Amino acid sequence: MKVISTEQVQQSLNFAELIPLLKQSFSKPFHMPQRQVYLLDPEDQNNHDGFALLPSWNEDVIGNKMFTYFPNNNAKHDIPGLFSKIMLFRRETGEPLALVDGTSVTYWRTAAISALASQLLSRENSQHFMLFGTGNLAAYLLHAHISVRDLKKITIWGRSANKVQKLINEFSLLYPNISFHTSLDVEQEVPYVDIICCATGSKTPLFDGELVAKGSHIDCLGNHLAEAREVDSKLMIKARVYVDSLTNTLHEAGELLIPISEGTFKAESIQGELADMCKKPNVLRQSAEEITLFKSVGTAVSDLIAAYLVYQKVS
Repeated sequence: MKVISTEQVQQSLNFAELIPLLKQSFSKPFHMPQRQVYLLDPEDQNNHDGFALLPSWNEDVIGNKMFTYFPNNNAKHDIPGLFSKIMLFRRETGEPLALVDGTSVTYWRTAAISALASQLLSRENSQHFMLFGTGNLAAYLLHAHISVRDLKKITIWGRSANKVQKLINEFSLLYPNISFHTSLDVEQEVPYVDIICCATGSKTPLFDGELVAKGSHIDCLGNHLAEAREVDSKLMIKARVYVDSLTNTLHEAGELLIPISEGTFKAESIQGELADMCKKPNVLRQSAEEITLFKSVGTAVSDLIAAYLVYQKVS
C-alpha cells in the first residue's frame, strides 16, 4: 500500500486533465452514501471540534475520505484546523491501495468541480469573473476557472487587502492577457459580472441578489452550515438552481435551507445534481438571459476520482 504525500498530489494533478475526468466520471454509475459528520463534544455549544467520514465507490475503486476539523487549532496550537486523508481500496478485490493526502486533493477537486459547473452552466462568452474570498482555495479557483472560459477581466474581493493584492500580483504575471482588479464597491461591480464565485467563511449574504444581472452564473462553495449562507433568498428565487449532491446540500447548505424554511424556495425547484448536469444536457441553462446558480458542499466521489488519478500517476 502506498502512502501519497501532499507534494505527490501537487505534482500529479492539473485542471486540463482533472476537469474532463470529473465530468466523465459523474456521467457513469457511482455510489455515494450520505457522509457522516460527528461533533466530538456535542453537548458543548462552544466546541465545534469534528470528525467526518465520506465513503464512495465506482467500478474501479472504493474510497473513504476522513477529516478532522478543530477550528481553534491555529489560535491554541499554531497548527491547521483541518487534517484529511483518503483511503483507497481496489473495487475488484477490496485490496488496500493507498493512503492519500486529503487536504491537497480537496483543494484540487473543489476548484475543478467549481470550474466544471461553470463550464456547464455559464454562458460560453462570459468574460468577467468575480471571486469572493482569498483563502487557501483562491489560487486553485482562479487557475481552474481560467482554464474553462476565455476570461478578460477578474475582480477579487477579500477582507485582507494584502491577500487580494498578493493574488493580483501573482496572477497578473501568470496571465498577462487578463486584467485583474481589487473589488472596491460590490454594489457597483456585481451588476457587470458574468460569473461570480463565492468561497468565503461568511455567515451572511455577500451581496444583494437583486444586483445580479441576467445571464450571470453564480457559484457558492464556501458555506457548509445550515444556518449560514453566502447569497440571499432573492437570488435563489430568481435563479435556476443546481447542486453537487441533493443529499448533502439539503442537510448542510443554508443557501437552500433558509429560503426553504421561509417558504420562498422549494427543494423541488432544484434542477438537478452534478451527475444530472454531466449526463443530461437538457437540464442545463435554457437561455442567455437566465441566471444559473450552483451550490456545492463537496462530494466524496470527487475526492475518490482525484485521489485515484494521483494513485495511478505515482504507481
